[in-house]
Amino acid sequence: MSTLSENTIGQRSGRNGTLLGLAAAGAWALVAATTGLLPDVGDWPETENLAIAGAIIAVLLAASALLQRVSPALGRWLVDKSPWLIAIALFLSVWQLASAKLGWLPQPFFPPPQGIIEVFTYDYAELGISLVASAQLLIVGFIYGGVVGFIGGVALGWSQLAAYWIHPILRFVGPLPSTALLPIIFFAFPSSYSASIFLVALAVAFPMTVLTWSGIASVNPAYYDVARTLGASPLALVLKVAIPASLPYVFVGLFMALGAAFSSLMVAELLGVKAGLGFFIQWSQGWGSYNSVFTAVLVLALLCSFSITALFKIRGRVLSWQKGLVKW
Repeated sequence: MSTLSENTIGQRSGRNGTLLGLAAAGAWALVAATTGLLPDVGDWPETENLAIAGAIIAVLLAASALLQRVSPALGRWLVDKSPWLIAIALFLSVWQLASAKLGWLPQPFFPPPQGIIEVFTYDYAELGISLVASAQLLIVGFIYGGVVGFIGGVALGWSQLAAYWIHPILRFVGPLPSTALLPIIFFAFPSSYSASIFLVALAVAFPMTVLTWSGIASVNPAYYDVARTLGASPLALVLKVAIPASLPYVFVGLFMALGAAFSSLMVAELLGVKAGLGFFIQWSQGWGSYNSVFTAVLVLALLCSFSITALFKIRGRVLSWQKGLVKW
């Protein structure tokens, strides 16, 4: 009975994989047809390449749908991913029709998909330089702000003397948006690059300090009693009890700080720094190249997603006992 049931489930999964795979192939064939067969409103050099790419994806999905019975893993992948592949293809087809084919969306403010491909094809060097500049600025500012926030949070949670002096300053300066200090920061620092790093670090430091402080303060006092009984010194209590027990809070602070860092990064690049994705967006808008603007926003979204994913990977390694508790 069990074997019969498993065979039935496998057959249903195989049929679903085939149907979904063929549906996805049809959706991407629609992308190829709308892109390649209908005339463009305007000049879009990458139209033919987009149509070819849609046709290739459609052929690969059709082949996968027919071959998935040979590979159960391929069938499961089709069942899992095909709805998204269909949705993306339909979105691209509607976007294509509304922008490049029927002209419903005003140009050049809403370029078609091939306009994005055009930027990746011809302006990849400038885009890459901007990406590297933004990543460098983000990493340096995030590290500085994270270290300062972590040390400040540990001091606040452990030392009453530090809490007495730091807490009032934190309550006064911390909630203030770092971008409100732009005129002062760019005047006080010798270069726009150093000022931007300070701006990002300032945005990171506040959530890191508050969450680290909360983590230290929430440690069960019984942990300290047990450690003292085993002969732990005050420094060992901080390094081996307080900090490890507060790490879940610390990573929450890191996630919150990452969002604040990206916000400050964009403001700094739009107003002060002469390199980076924010500067690339502003420069492209000035020239009316909105396909470059959309492309830079897409790259920025990928950078944000990659950064959060990397942080989750680190969290999963450090807090292995909480792995899977928070999803991304």
